[in-house]
Amino acid sequence: MKAKNIAFAIPALLCLAGTACTNLESEVYSAYNSSIFPQTAEDVEALLVGGVYAPFRSNQYEGLFAVNNRGVQTYNDMCTDLATCRWTDTYWFNLINVNFNTFEIEGPTLIYRDNIDNIARMLNIINTIEDMDDDKIDPDRKNELLAEAHCGLGWMAYILYDMYGGIQLISEEALGKPAENIIVPRSSEEQTATFIETHLLEAAKYLPPTIDHDDADYGRFTRGTAYTILMKLYMHDKRWDDAVNAGNELMGKNETQYGYELVPHYKDIFTLEGEGNKESIWVCTSDQGINTHLWLSHVLPEDYVTANTNMQKFGGYRMPWQFYHSFEEGDERLEVIAGEYTTKDGVTYNEANPGPQLDKGALPVKYGEDPKDPGSGSAIDFIILRYADVLTMQAEALARQANAVTQEAVDRLNDVRDRAGLPLKQVSDFASLDDFLDAVLTERGHELWFEGWRRSDLVRHGKFVEYAKLYKNSRTADDHHCLFPLPQEVIDEGRGQVIQNPGY
Repeated sequence: MKAKNIAFAIPALLCLAGTACTNLESEVYSAYNSSIFPQTAEDVEALLVGGVYAPFRSNQYEGLFAVNNRGVQTYNDMCTDLATCRWTDTYWFNLINVNFNTFEIEGPTLIYRDNIDNIARMLNIINTIEDMDDDKIDPDRKNELLAEAHCGLGWMAYILYDMYGGIQLISEEALGKPAENIIVPRSSEEQTATFIETHLLEAAKYLPPTIDHDDADYGRFTRGTAYTILMKLYMHDKRWDDAVNAGNELMGKNETQYGYELVPHYKDIFTLEGEGNKESIWVCTSDQGINTHLWLSHVLPEDYVTANTNMQKFGGYRMPWQFYHSFEEGDERLEVIAGEYTTKDGVTYNEANPGPQLDKGALPVKYGEDPKDPGSGSAIDFIILRYADVLTMQAEALARQANAVTQEAVDRLNDVRDRAGLPLKQVSDFASLDDFLDAVLTERGHELWFEGWRRSDLVRHGKFVEYAKLYKNSRTADDHHCLFPLPQEVIDEGRGQVIQNPGY
């Protein structure tokens, strides 16, 4: 199966997959008739495309990683100090100002409502594959395909766990008895974390370490994918020893050699020519007519000059000036942030003369142009997980593990600073552990802006609410906003057995 076609034919396959916990009175969990489908390894591959990979795409306005208001990266950065938006819809205002509520159709509850069903769907797929006889599918191939399903399930559960806390994990009893309308209560955070870890570790047993860009399977989950999400889980739960071990695995310090390395220049990561680079751990593969993303369309003003004149330009997303000015002079990452631009009519906009285009901040351009973008989106692969993220997590985990600023922790911080063209840090530059951790938090923001990790970082560092008040002037931000609320409809359907997050 060509990786570039990894999200094709989704609707037809999803109708086979059953759904789960949101509409608890009418959902069908065990919707596969295995005497008809799947019968072969090729059938299972098709099932994985529709039932496991389908949510993990960035296809215009569809998928977990869509760049619009329905994408997890947008939600997890837009409520922080590094992002804002010029559009005035109520849901944008509430997200930016950390005023989350349970009723907004387009608000933060959307990710839960649209994706909790995937937990049951993927469990059902795993059960279906496991029940296939060996005469239908080679056992080794079966394990490989199961591993992809386990990885998707673990990752999906992690996304929901990070955003909402303990989630509804459907039991085998409820999965097997859809007609009984069994209410699925929320699991504890500990139970949810164990669920995630179990499935990702199972995936890591059989997935290939990496997949070359030229391989037809590029875009599938790999062992690197599984371990990166595991590392994020361990960071989230402050399991520093486990986080360091996961980082060591990805750095090739254990038996497996992954071959990840930083691209020499930051601006080259997010270009058509840079596709398949060794820094990328997992991407949403893109091709015209199959999957295209609208990043530049959501960022660039209509009068921003581009070589491709067909590109749509909606001019919404901005990097607040205060965050833009937090970069050090000479930081190469500034090369893909436009603090100034000149229109074809010769008008120059900048912070001093912002006009309506730059009144909210600089342009987080990040991605290069796709010269073949017909106006409906870019076919440059959309990067979700990359090695710089691992290195900076490792810097933090090492310091927290040792409860001290160590040389190895500083070295990992310097990996990304060196690539950015910045002076290297010394252990003696940090007056305390907190001083170092603040530096790592800053570096991760400068490295990973608009990649969706800022909210998690700020929550872990205990600064989410503080930054919302300081940089977004939020009058509503409170400790309970470190988690998003579940949709009110899910609470109502739970009939007292599904409990809302505190504070909502």
